[in-house]
Amino acid sequence: MTTILAISEWPEAAVAVAGIAFVTIVTSVAIWQIFATGRTSIARKRDKEYQKLVDELTAVQRSTTAELQKANEALAHLREQTRELEAGLREVDRVLKAVE
Repeated sequence: MTTILAISEWPEAAVAVAGIAFVTIVTSVAIWQIFATGRTSIARKRDKEYQKLVDELTAVQRSTTAELQKANEALAHLREQTRELEAGLREVDRVLKAVE
């Protein structure tokens, strides 16, 4: 009779082990998905922060470019004035030499 009991208990044990394995796998997958959702949320928040930083840096770069353009224009104007001043000084020098 013990042989009959042992034979009938193995299939039940196999079903119990399979059930425990199934519950363990389903629980593990559910926990994994919960953490994956959390990681996605964190990554999305980080991406938004990076995008905000990129937008701010782009605005600063545009502002800097505009200021550099103004500085270049002012420098070109100063160069032109310097050329005119040099030409005037040459003319004065020429006149003074002619008078001497």
